Amino acid sequence: MIRRLVNFAAALVLGASCALPLAAQETRMAEAGAEPPTATLAEMDWLVGQWSGEGIGRAPAMESWLPAIGGTMVGTFVQQTVDGGIMFTEHLYLMEEEGTLVLRLKHFNSDLTGWEEKDDMLSFRLVAIEPCLAYFNALTLRCADAEKPGEGLVAAVRMQSGNELIFKFEAMD
Repeated sequence: MIRRLVNFAAALVLGASCALPLAAQETRMAEAGAEPPTATLAEMDWLVGQWSGEGIGRAPAMESWLPAIGGTMVGTFVQQTVDGGIMFTEHLYLMEEEGTLVLRLKHFNSDLTGWEEKDDMLSFRLVAIEPCLAYFNALTLRCADAEKPGEGLVAAVRMQSGNELIFKFEAMD
């Protein structure tokens, strides 16, 4: 398990160096003790759909989000290898919790073995929200063009190194 995480971390650093050039930081970090803003899933309706684009090392990547059901939006992410296999996947829950939003996810290898322990997951608390834009702690989801929701999605994640991985997606037909 540890070897897989180390190998993945190395791949992410390599992927970060292959990522698209950054004009500015896409992600934000919550200040210590900061209260998350009030928010609901209704403010995230623009995220619903299927998205495809380039991911780590410019290999294909896809992300999908379903409409909210019972206070949760369910999403999936698939990062392919350059030769068309699955590098890893993520299962995502965007949830209303205590009057705000939290995004939780679990990673899986191509053979469906998990990265996180059975009951563990990564959690990203909401830092700020605007129309067509949600900043979670170290993770951002936004419309590629706020004037044209539904046409493109940008997802960014800040790595422990401080580098960001930027995923630019277009709506799938």
